[in-house]
This record gives sequence, C-alpha cells and structure tokens, in this order.
Amino acid sequence: MKTGIIIPCYNEENRLDVTAFKNFISTNNAYHLCFVNDGSKDNTIDVLKDIQKTNPNKVSIVDVKVNAGKAAAVRAGAKYFYAKSTVKYIGFMDADLSTDFKDFENLVNTLSTSNSLSFVFGSRAKNASEGIKKDGVRAIISKMINILIVFILGLSIADTQCGAKVFETNLVPLLFGRKFKTKWLFDVEMFIRIKRYFGKQKTLNMILEQPLHRWVHMDDSKLGVKDSVEIPFRLLSIWFNYTLADSLFESTTENYLEPQMRIIDVPENLMAA
Repeated sequence: MKTGIIIPCYNEENRLDVTAFKNFISTNNAYHLCFVNDGSKDNTIDVLKDIQKTNPNKVSIVDVKVNAGKAAAVRAGAKYFYAKSTVKYIGFMDADLSTDFKDFENLVNTLSTSNSLSFVFGSRAKNASEGIKKDGVRAIISKMINILIVFILGLSIADTQCGAKVFETNLVPLLFGRKFKTKWLFDVEMFIRIKRYFGKQKTLNMILEQPLHRWVHMDDSKLGVKDSVEIPFRLLSIWFNYTLADSLFESTTENYLEPQMRIIDVPENLMAA
C-alpha cells in the first residue's frame, strides 16, 4: 500500500525543484506523487511531464484547464487517489517544498504507527524549532488570524494553514465530498467538517498537530499580504456558512468531478509496483 502525495501547482515552472522531486520518487517506493496543474499559464505542465517521465509508475498528473485555486486542486487530487485501491494514506504539500520530504515522511510515520490517529498535520507554530523561518509581518498576521480560527473551530490548533497534511483515505468523502467555500482557507473547512461529523472529543483523539523541523517562507508565495488582510472577512464567511447554512451538510458524500480536467496517468498495475 502506498501514500499518495498531492502537489498543487500554479505557474510553478521556475519554482519547482525538479531534482528534489526526481530524487525522492526514485528512492521511495512507498509513495506516489500526484501533481495537480491548476490552470497554469506558463510551462508548468511540461516540467511536470519531465518529472513523470523519470518514474512514470510513481507519478501522475491531473491537468485542470482553468485555474480554480488550491482548494479545488487538492480536492481533485484527493478524489483521484480515493479511486485507487493501492493508496492507504493521502497527503498534500506545497510545490515549493517549504516543508521538506523528511518532515512529510515523519507525519506519515506518526499516522501509520498509531491505532487511534486518522489525521496528522504539520505545525510551524507548535514548539517551533529554529528551522522555522517566517518574515516578521507574516508572523504577526498569522498570530492574529489564528486567534480567530481557534474561536471559529472551538479547537486549540496552533497552525491550521500549514501546507503539509496526511490522513487516512477513508476520510476523503467527508473532507472532499463537497466543494469548499474558499480557495485558500479550505484547511479550516476540513477541520470544521471533521468536528461536525465526529464531535469535539473524538476529533481531538483522531487528529495530531506535529511540529515541523524545517519550514521556509518563499518570497514569491502566491498568497500576498493583501490576501492576508482579507482573511478575517473570509473566515467570518466560513463561520456564517457552516454555522447557519445547515443545508451545506445535507450530504457529505456527494460525488462529482471537477470540470475540464485531464488525467495523465499510469496503469493500476504499475502504480502498485
């Protein structure tokens, strides 16, 4: 059984560390990479095909024709892996490798060796090490935003927005059965969906926030300071929709595919290799 890693990509032609991805997939048989090209306007798709060519049995590409945001990209990757009988765990990480493979493997190891956990996610705030590097403005904004997130969730999570998470495949219908309300704050929505379905105490027993050893903010990150300023209003919108619009949860397992996408895939028997 494998762990599927989703890597959402938007205009990453000059940011992807091709060598790092090739080296990882060449030396790790327990993982399968799924790059989701989220309507990139540059030559990202060609770079992804180059990575896939190195180990076509371990790399798939979901090519979304129109940019829809990170939430939709991760959702497309999760639904792709959910259909694969060889995938036991699914996770996602940022294309710029701000969280490295070693930390991601640590998350998978924690999940795979626990009988009670179903969802493990990295944290840049909890017991932060010297390897966690944020610029000053973003650090202040992050702390303010986190106070609001904790209020909305009713869960004491120090860092919901870290781009490294891994979970059991059977959670996909709950987490990704319906589209997200936001493009960037879908992590908060994931936690809301878990808590609403399982209840607070069981949620606390099945999730774990694990400190990262290394995380580096990339200067050309897609989420700018302007977006960060708008986040409180988007969070309030999430609170309103999930608290008052109960119709959102009439069915957590609705199954529909994202429009206009192409799978550049490999046969199931090769994926299991």
